Amino acid sequence: MRLALALLLTSAVPLVPVAAPALAQTEAGDAQDAALLAFLDAAFDERVGQFPELQTRLGFKTDYDRLGDYTDAAAVRDQELAERQLQEMRARFRPEQLSERARVSYRLFEDDVERRRASFAFRKLRFPVTTNGSPAGAIPVLLINNHRIDTLADAEAYIARLRDTDRVMREVAATMREQAAAGVVPNRVNFEPARADAKKVLVGAPFDGGADSTLLADFRKKVDALDAPAADKARLIAAANAALTGPFRSGYDALIAAIDEIESQSKGNFGVWSLPDGEAYYADRLKVSTTTDLTADQIHDLGLQQVAAIREEMEAVKREVGFDGTLEAFFDHIRTDPALKYPNTEEGREAYLADARAVVAAAMAAAPRFFSILPKAALEVRAVEKWREATASTAFYNAPSADGSRPGIYYVNLVDMNQTQKVQVAGIAVHEGAPGHHFQIARQQELTGIPKFRRFGGYGAYSEGWGLYSERLGEEMGVYRDPYDRFGMLSLQVWRAIRLVLDTGIHSRRWTREQAVEYFKANSSVSDTDIAREVDRYFNWPGQATSYMVGQLKISELRARAEQTLGPRFDIREFHEAVLGEGALPLSVLEEQVDRYIAAKGG
Repeated sequence: MRLALALLLTSAVPLVPVAAPALAQTEAGDAQDAALLAFLDAAFDERVGQFPELQTRLGFKTDYDRLGDYTDAAAVRDQELAERQLQEMRARFRPEQLSERARVSYRLFEDDVERRRASFAFRKLRFPVTTNGSPAGAIPVLLINNHRIDTLADAEAYIARLRDTDRVMREVAATMREQAAAGVVPNRVNFEPARADAKKVLVGAPFDGGADSTLLADFRKKVDALDAPAADKARLIAAANAALTGPFRSGYDALIAAIDEIESQSKGNFGVWSLPDGEAYYADRLKVSTTTDLTADQIHDLGLQQVAAIREEMEAVKREVGFDGTLEAFFDHIRTDPALKYPNTEEGREAYLADARAVVAAAMAAAPRFFSILPKAALEVRAVEKWREATASTAFYNAPSADGSRPGIYYVNLVDMNQTQKVQVAGIAVHEGAPGHHFQIARQQELTGIPKFRRFGGYGAYSEGWGLYSERLGEEMGVYRDPYDRFGMLSLQVWRAIRLVLDTGIHSRRWTREQAVEYFKANSSVSDTDIAREVDRYFNWPGQATSYMVGQLKISELRARAEQTLGPRFDIREFHEAVLGEGALPLSVLEEQVDRYIAAKGG
């Protein structure tokens, strides 16, 4: 799951434990809680006001005709605003006058700003165009998936955004050149996929004589659905054509030119140790990603331990299915057996999507036995659009809109069905869909009584840890039909353990791309395509890959503690509500939350 804007990143600083209040909240305390909630919501709205794309993703139509400011000056303004808001909160509120829940919100906001402050010095080391994505893909995704056209004004706003794309691309190109001049150049693996995806957006009418391009087809479909005069519709289509062939095309050409220009300056593929102040940058990324103080060496060793433990589980499944050979031979069997593949055709892709939807349906049917509250938002399963397959990750989740008008979406990249494994379908659907990210993120957005920055924010270790925990939970819920499904789940588990080894290996121990690929292939059945895509992702997104297993291990540890302490009083639904009921939290605060649940049950 990716909540990409820095606005949605929250603190990695452990919180001071708070004791449960001995007495009921006083009337004055209630008023203070309400005042803090109003303040924090207003602060969130003010900061969201700087990001038109985020407003649209949340389902709002404010600044509907604009795209964001991609300059460094905008990042400086955002941090200055956050600092002013923190000063005002500290001046107006005293934690001791707040309820326990409000004190957590106060401290989370405080630590969020402090965490941003620590990370701010490294902002110019982050690449805006990589195999993880770029504005060349993000802007079409925004327009197609999030920009609704309910009125003629909405259509005009869409066209305005097509025109505004020129400015955005030139701002990003300027950032890339500024970084390159300072010796901050993306790895070599990034350039061809990023350029290819950008060029795919420019295929079709009105850019050439083919059928409508993806964007024009989207715009035409939305405009045709309007209850409006034909003349108005024709005028809008003509204006969109002019915007696409004019400023939109000009912006893409400017970005592609910058990619072409900078490519020759790339010396190879290196971890962030090669960047100016790269060691400190990586330490900062680990703190943000794990919400812990674990060092790179500790995380690397943890990964090695987990890889070994999961391999033992995989050996047991190999014996169960009667495979005669080494585990490495079984990996090759999983990768190459045609019976474990889908046809590399549109029919094969549809079969994958149908199977994934069946897994989601099975999880939904079992969910009431494991959860006391389910998300209200719908969940859809979709294939990644053709024009961004080269830079989209293997699978990911898009949150629903705040108003519920857009569902949660589990996306899966089906670029090459020869590299897509049937055994992993169930595990991935459980992680990205139900009961994984959808049950956590959609549910969080539906919570009441907590401020917006908590409803729409997140912590990677918590969110990705929950997704990985859900993969194991899927076995308890009965969604894995046979040993091969379970092996697929274990292959996903070892994938995340490998991430601990590779992320730290690349960025701290100076592993090469070839070393990373070799280790990955030796310890998993993941396809060659996914391995290459994943390794490139780790190079480009330092620290993020460590969040999954660090978070899962903490949630599993807390569940074991609750089960052992409560014995027959343990209720899985209550435990899951203790984990999910306050939204995303740093792992130290999650531990306090679960300990309070255990104490309240008499543990």
